[in-house]
Amino acid sequence: MSAQTRAAGKGSPRVSADGWLAGARRLPSPNCDDRPPGESVSLLVIHGISMPPGTFGGPGIDALFCNTLDPGEHPAFAEVAALRVSAHLLIRRDGRVTQYVPFERRAWHAGVSRFDGRERCNDFSIGIELEGTDTRAYTQRQYRRLARVIAAIRQRYPAIVPQRIVGHSDIAPGRKTDPGPSFDWQRLRALIA
Repeated sequence: MSAQTRAAGKGSPRVSADGWLAGARRLPSPNCDDRPPGESVSLLVIHGISMPPGTFGGPGIDALFCNTLDPGEHPAFAEVAALRVSAHLLIRRDGRVTQYVPFERRAWHAGVSRFDGRERCNDFSIGIELEGTDTRAYTQRQYRRLARVIAAIRQRYPAIVPQRIVGHSDIAPGRKTDPGPSFDWQRLRALIA
């Protein structure tokens, strides 16, 4: 049995044929579309997000991804309320998972981006948001849940090898910094090895 199979073993989620993660809360976002014809999923991008910045547990992230963010609720919301963005998944500080876009569809998470000589990373990637900031450590529950989710995703999309699991800052350097220096890549690599 491979390490990947063990990691996705008992109690780990599975990905359905239409791209939904079993056990995740579903909150469909309108901010997605079809991938280009013939495009296969081969990249996983890890992001960090908090809404409002530095605040955890509230409804801001859901509202942002579902276009219901009230710009008058917080000064930071006024800057982003008109954006049309999403991610495939969010992993909260306590490990809870929400899925906004099925993996078979293109979420609008990467923006202007480039990986391995290819632009438009949204076309061939899955975006996972971790509730956090660039400077505050992510939680043990988030790392454990992220590792289980990655194992499930890799069973469905085997082209996502460890070298193709990157941060937003890796595909949009100079424009994005997340998941930031507080993200422990060594820890994640050990969990998914």
